[in-house]
Amino acid sequence: MSTTLHLTDAVTLGSTTAGDVLTPNDVVRVARHGAHVELGPAACDSVAATRSAIDALADDTEPHYGISTGFGALASTFISAEQRTALQQGLIRSHAAGSGPEVEREVVRALMLLRLKTLMSGRTGVRLETARAYADMLNAGIVPVVREYGSLGCSGDLAPLAHCALALMGEGTVRDCNGTLMDAADALAAAELAPITLAEKEGLALINGTDGMLGMLLLALNDLEMLLRTADVAAALSVETLLGTDRVFSDDLQLLRPQIGQADSAANLRALLHGSPIVASHRGPDDPSVQDAYSLRCAPQVHGAARDTAAHAASIADRELASAVDNPVVTPDGRVESNGNFHGAPVAYVLDFLAIATADVASMSERRTDRHLDPSRSKGLPAFLAHDAGVDSGLMIAQYTAAGIVSELKRLAAPASVDSIPSSAMQEDHVSMGWAAARKLRRSIDGLTRVLAIEIMTGCRSLDLRAPLRPARATGAVRDLVREHVAGPGPDRIVADEIEAVVGLVRSGRIAEAAEHETGGLR
Repeated sequence: MSTTLHLTDAVTLGSTTAGDVLTPNDVVRVARHGAHVELGPAACDSVAATRSAIDALADDTEPHYGISTGFGALASTFISAEQRTALQQGLIRSHAAGSGPEVEREVVRALMLLRLKTLMSGRTGVRLETARAYADMLNAGIVPVVREYGSLGCSGDLAPLAHCALALMGEGTVRDCNGTLMDAADALAAAELAPITLAEKEGLALINGTDGMLGMLLLALNDLEMLLRTADVAAALSVETLLGTDRVFSDDLQLLRPQIGQADSAANLRALLHGSPIVASHRGPDDPSVQDAYSLRCAPQVHGAARDTAAHAASIADRELASAVDNPVVTPDGRVESNGNFHGAPVAYVLDFLAIATADVASMSERRTDRHLDPSRSKGLPAFLAHDAGVDSGLMIAQYTAAGIVSELKRLAAPASVDSIPSSAMQEDHVSMGWAAARKLRRSIDGLTRVLAIEIMTGCRSLDLRAPLRPARATGAVRDLVREHVAGPGPDRIVADEIEAVVGLVRSGRIAEAAEHETGGLR
């Protein structure tokens, strides 16, 4: 059953933000898990009060941008009262110019929720009935078809948001709560909802925000929180089965370099390897593993740096989540002011930062996978972990797959936010490309998920081949989970199915959960 999320008005006189109305977890619950949205009475009162200011300006003979003028490079063109509905409706139709593959359902629901959050801030000037209709469409599970291309990340995620507004008008194409493709008018009618005819200012208010890129950032941070814990699990499996030392993860060594993420990752590795008979089997003054390869020894440094990058990105996301992004904006004292808050640079930068961190964590994981397969470096394991090396190829090509993904992630790590293409007859002459940064980060996270799955699958086979030595309780629990879906060492068989099975375990969080059942919560 869906839970209910209350949007309450937290705006105070003189504030430029919408207040603390949503948490990142709220966005994930609505976007991924179908939680419903309700509009709090205080927020509704604020929306109605602000709309009265717009109605007053609509009657003014002086032009006001977005109310009685054209848009962008046409901002100086006055529009008469009888043409303004056509102006607003035409704005949505013309801006619904997306192209390419459909954007994922969870992304569209996230951007719809975030746009609704700003509509309810009382700073946009929409009518309450329009905001309610937007909430009703979201709650009915109607998801407009949004295309991959169309946003430059400035003046808002214009085309993606325009496709959502188009559905509100009963136009365009949507998917209903069951995922069936249909005309928006039919979907609204089936849900007993009426289309909205837009009034002054509403077209702009529905499309002028960073909601798409912010929604994807929040979803990515949710994924990365789990994947970075999973990366520590994968690294622990590799350290253990490659007969590495855990001494380098000791707390006193981490204190010499007080990086927060590094300390958390090292603490995780200590917990995951605690009590490992395999690690104990070669511990002592004669242990040759004092200088393990960097991909083993420096896992906390890389995984920790990724954590710190994610923490910075989360702080930017929190500020953006507390923002009311529109242009023009209605100030608390009733002024209607143009501004540049729709520029996506803050969000675009951290989306690019995260793509770099994601690529590096995956790169280190792939290097550990490769060490398992090379008999000159694996400390006694058979070549490619094959049953009968020469006759069997073992996991040789699984490493190729990981390497190919990592190479792709390196290309995706090239920043989108350094690019800018002028638009709207040079009125919009610098743009953020934040939507593009978000789209490539989603692909990067999928790639990291797959690379970690291959390392975990490989580490579990190595663990079996170290028998009769026993693993730590946490790594053993992960191996046991994987064995419920993937068989242990043996003659060659189709590897792709096994990779996909472990990818599913990683993506669902079950790998991390299996380890945490033994260690308690990882950091």
